[in-house]
Amino acid sequence: MTDGGVRAEIRAIAYALPDQVVTNDMMAEANPSWDMTRVLARTGVGARHIAAPGETAFDLAKRACDRLFAEHPEARERIDAILFCTQSADYIMPPNACLLHDYLELPEDVFATDYTLACSGFVYGVALAQSLLAAGLATNVLLVNGDTYSRYINPGDRSARALFGDGAAATWIAASESNRGLLGIRCATSGKDHGKFIVPAGGCRTPRSPETAREEADSSGNLRSMQDIHMDGAGVLSVLNATGPRQIRGLLEQHGLTVDDIDLFVFHQASKMALDSLGARLRVPPEKSFSNLRDIGNTVSASIPIALRDAMDAGRIKPGDRVLISAIGVGMSWATAILEM
Repeated sequence: MTDGGVRAEIRAIAYALPDQVVTNDMMAEANPSWDMTRVLARTGVGARHIAAPGETAFDLAKRACDRLFAEHPEARERIDAILFCTQSADYIMPPNACLLHDYLELPEDVFATDYTLACSGFVYGVALAQSLLAAGLATNVLLVNGDTYSRYINPGDRSARALFGDGAAATWIAASESNRGLLGIRCATSGKDHGKFIVPAGGCRTPRSPETAREEADSSGNLRSMQDIHMDGAGVLSVLNATGPRQIRGLLEQHGLTVDDIDLFVFHQASKMALDSLGARLRVPPEKSFSNLRDIGNTVSASIPIALRDAMDAGRIKPGDRVLISAIGVGMSWATAILEM
């Protein structure tokens, strides 16, 4: 927690999305058997941005960082730590953070590392940035969240294709010079549930082979190989319902707050079903929640910072507002934070 120490403050956010947009109508045209009206009702996604061939999460991150520093040129010279969250790195080695360090032409005395988390990755990244600031290892952190999940999705898997989009966000985090910043944060893990969202093959445990490339259809007709994302959507939603509201209520209670004391809730843009479930269980008034899911889709760890930037641009977040962010993702892992903007 942050009581009595340095407070991490979000100074600025910028993001980049691929130029290519795939709409539900385009998916329906290519797959006449897919009921995209039903898909929209369940997922809430009407379009998603998909990386072009050869376009990587690092490429999107470069664009996001360029936009961040174009808007805040003073930040570039201050950055002394890079945290890059991705599950679709350019190389097995080196990490994307080192590639970004080279691209930005930063000095040598900069902390730079990748970490591999999915949808909970932004909130975890805020926790890591807070720790670096509190330990005196950094003063200004560049937190980058980017993925191209489209690389891991079988074209015949409607459940995943309809949901995920590609994108990257760059967030400047520094020690607060006022009373604003990170009020509190909680992170949690349930490793026993790791199989609910997994790409079974392609790592050192199960290398790719002709056998792992063989496709099979599930009971709903979704095609997958062992090299593709296997998502137990109902299982993930079950873990979310069992853990998310409890963690959120616990963090609020710890700081003597209630739902009424939060100005805006920005949840990971997982799906309409997930957002509706969280809102109902926490009794969050619709006017206190923000979603940009319909035109962007689930952009994994970049979804919360993208939503935060869109909410700022829409005037939904003002200086002094309390914003609660929360996400669940691969691992399974989940995290919640309260930010005083």
